[in-house]
Amino acid sequence: MTTLVTGATGNTGRHVVAELVRRGERVRALTRNPAAAAEKFPGEVELVAGTHTQPEKLDAALDGITRLHITVTAGLADVGTELVRRAADAGVRRITVLWGGWVGPVETAVADSGVEWTRLEPQEFMSNTLFWAESIRAQGVVREPYDFPSALVHEADIAAVAAAALLDDGHAGRAYNLTGPQALTPSERIEILSRAVGRDIAFAPITHEQAVERLMATGVSRADADYVVGWYAAPTDDSTTVVETVEQVTGRPARTFAQWVAEHAERF
Repeated sequence: MTTLVTGATGNTGRHVVAELVRRGERVRALTRNPAAAAEKFPGEVELVAGTHTQPEKLDAALDGITRLHITVTAGLADVGTELVRRAADAGVRRITVLWGGWVGPVETAVADSGVEWTRLEPQEFMSNTLFWAESIRAQGVVREPYDFPSALVHEADIAAVAAAALLDDGHAGRAYNLTGPQALTPSERIEILSRAVGRDIAFAPITHEQAVERLMATGVSRADADYVVGWYAAPTDDSTTVVETVEQVTGRPARTFAQWVAEHAERF
């Protein structure tokens, strides 16, 4: 049986591919540019061209697929229902969906598909810290509007839970809140980064509106920028409370932020 991973070269998708390969699964990786992605994956991974935001072009990619991993990204809300329908019609038996931060049209379509499904609900990716990399390298400073805690989770742990849900029984119909082992404020994350890179990193507060404008300058819409910055302004209990879901599903503790930093320190 073969699993199709959408968003295969993304922050989480590449880990999902790696974890499935580690567990001996046949993997088909969906990417816009298979030639450029080839060096990122083992030779046994089948690379196919395409994007999940154009499901009408994915019949060949879905042929022979029994399991599917979907990462909800911008642009998928309008076509995600069609993607799920085509997957079910193609014979997919099990779907994991990495949510977009709330239960939207794609997540609902998966739950209503009649296919076994598991929804992954990470609160914040540790890889979001890479947003700080340029200002740390250039100026030794991090600029953020808020200093509230977040129980951020390692992308490889999200992938490990996804692989378990795809390959093992007992996860159908479950929505898994995923966190790391600590809730850390930006200041606390900066302290860990400072020790890892061997230099002082300052925390410089900015206003809410400055944070929104900074995101918009990267091409994010005003609505999406307001949502993201607003999430940091008013963190929920789910986003700040550590849960043991990763360990319960995978049988090992969730990776720490210090472990993530050790893997990426050269980028800072």
